[in-house]
Amino acid sequence: MVIKQKNTVKQATLLLALLLSSAPQAGEFSGNISLEGRYFLDDAIYTGQKAGGLSLSLQPEYKHKWDNDHNVFTFTPFYRWDSKDNKRTHGDIRQLDVTMAKGDWEFQAGISKVFWGVTESQHLVDIINQTDGVEGVDGEDKLGQPMFKVSRLYDNGGVSFYLLPYFRERTFVGKKGRLRSALPVDTNDVSYESSKKEKHVDYAVRLNHTFDEIEVGLSYFDGTSRDPEFTPDIAKGVLKQHYPLIKQVGLDVQYTGEEWLLKLEAINRDSKKENYTAAVGGFEYSIPGITESGADLGLLAEYHHDSRGEVINAPFQNDLFLGARFSLNDTDSTELLAGAFVDLDNQTKVFRVEGSRRIGNGLKVSLEAQASYNVDKKDPFYSRRKDSFIQLELQKYF
Repeated sequence: MVIKQKNTVKQATLLLALLLSSAPQAGEFSGNISLEGRYFLDDAIYTGQKAGGLSLSLQPEYKHKWDNDHNVFTFTPFYRWDSKDNKRTHGDIRQLDVTMAKGDWEFQAGISKVFWGVTESQHLVDIINQTDGVEGVDGEDKLGQPMFKVSRLYDNGGVSFYLLPYFRERTFVGKKGRLRSALPVDTNDVSYESSKKEKHVDYAVRLNHTFDEIEVGLSYFDGTSRDPEFTPDIAKGVLKQHYPLIKQVGLDVQYTGEEWLLKLEAINRDSKKENYTAAVGGFEYSIPGITESGADLGLLAEYHHDSRGEVINAPFQNDLFLGARFSLNDTDSTELLAGAFVDLDNQTKVFRVEGSRRIGNGLKVSLEAQASYNVDKKDPFYSRRKDSFIQLELQKYF
């Protein structure tokens, strides 16, 4: 395992040691260990790809609070071993930070994770952390981001400022792995628009406010894009990465009614190469008590727009997501989410299912499945057209 931000981690560790020097020595451990199995329904398209396999992951967490819980130290490392893809065998520091609250102010320093967004099928405004591309296909898993954060809370809202002194490159599936692009991504051939490369200092600010049933977030980011641009190197048979500098304005809005949730995320992103807008918006309608045991059903619909059209980084340029969320509301927290993306231009369809249920004391089983149908040759999903899979995961929490 090679972690490229060694100097940054060393500096963050020294800073955290100073902040913790006056704190009592106490804390609590938690975390989980999991066994995951994937099965692909079709033979691989590309030479050398493996047919599924097993993986193990470990994510412990140490949390220490003092000064009446106003100060919190958190350390969350992560490691995964994969039996088929050596690129998926990797480690990361998800969190290593100190948070201090003083009245209406909050200060955070170290390696952290930040989430922005309200929609179900895609999070356009979520830009602080880099995507851990080998963990899953939905982009929900993120790498830890070195940062300094200052927040000011006020009635019904707050404002947060972020200083991001180090950039994390995205992780990608290896040549032998499934769910990859037609040409594998060369993680050793990376270029940046900034002459400072990964040491370029990014910054961001987000303002959030609640107006009765409406929650609004307005954000601005200036720095290195978390989404790389790709250039094919035909001679080597790989994709080369380039990380441009961007400026992004983001808006997220959610209305919460008795049965309805109305959601919207929209961005405008500007770089030397292009200026584009993207948006996703829709609703979730809840139907409570559909069974005698008190199960709930939620119906979802979201529309996606991207002004760039069909490009590798914009699979949802004119797409509709339709889904349903089923919750038993039982003691085992049984949940199931099923849905489909439909490309309204070429009729490509991608079906997804996610489900989970607790088993006994400290055990949880999760199901994830994805299947593609009628994939158009111009669609970004075309390289994964034979990568329909079923995945089961058993987690033990401690």
